[in-house]
Amino acid sequence: MPTSQTLSRGIRVLEIVANSPVHLSIAEIAEKLEVHRSIAYRIIRTLEQHHLLNRDEAGHIRSASGLAVLARSVEHDLQAAATVELTTLANELSMTAFVAVWEYDLCTTLQSVSPLNSQRAIVHRPGSVHGMDVGAAGIAIQSHYSKEQWEAMDTTVAYRDAAVQARSNGYATSENKVIKGVTSLAVPIEQPGQTPAALAVVFATSTVDSREPVIEALKLAARRISRKLAG
Repeated sequence: MPTSQTLSRGIRVLEIVANSPVHLSIAEIAEKLEVHRSIAYRIIRTLEQHHLLNRDEAGHIRSASGLAVLARSVEHDLQAAATVELTTLANELSMTAFVAVWEYDLCTTLQSVSPLNSQRAIVHRPGSVHGMDVGAAGIAIQSHYSKEQWEAMDTTVAYRDAAVQARSNGYATSENKVIKGVTSLAVPIEQPGQTPAALAVVFATSTVDSREPVIEALKLAARRISRKLAG
């Protein structure tokens, strides 16, 4: 299927800027995009006109307010319902809490909250993406469905054996799958007719002696989010 190269490059520029820990110059963006500087400049100017990018005092490129407006519109109801619960989980458990959604063949972090006053929390930023075959959130999303239901949706993602166990337990777990020494626990969020989602936490494995209180907190928070979404 034919696609738009210009649009693809524009989206890639936004991804490059969003994922960079420092503001980049046009030349640096052009290098990462593997295009001539003049092409990168035209793309960036267009994105600036739509308030998706702007420049700092040194002329380096950074994200602009238009992106925040777009982000607020993505799964708005889910974000609104989850904000308080994520904050509570993060601070009570001293670990990063996040909501992930299933998008085509990927599991994308929609929203995350890190605990206040904790130097040991694992960083997990909104927009983080990994395959549905990696991590607890993807397992939890699949566990909301039976194997037959999942396969009936004709996805490109195979139903994982771990989802069968998670469906029985009510939660999913993943250890050393994304980052060595890191564990994630996740539960599905009930929101019929909407994008399949999961509520999860991530933490250094060595910092948690008992997972049961974490699992129970996740389940309770997920139920509260689901009730909010149901109105």
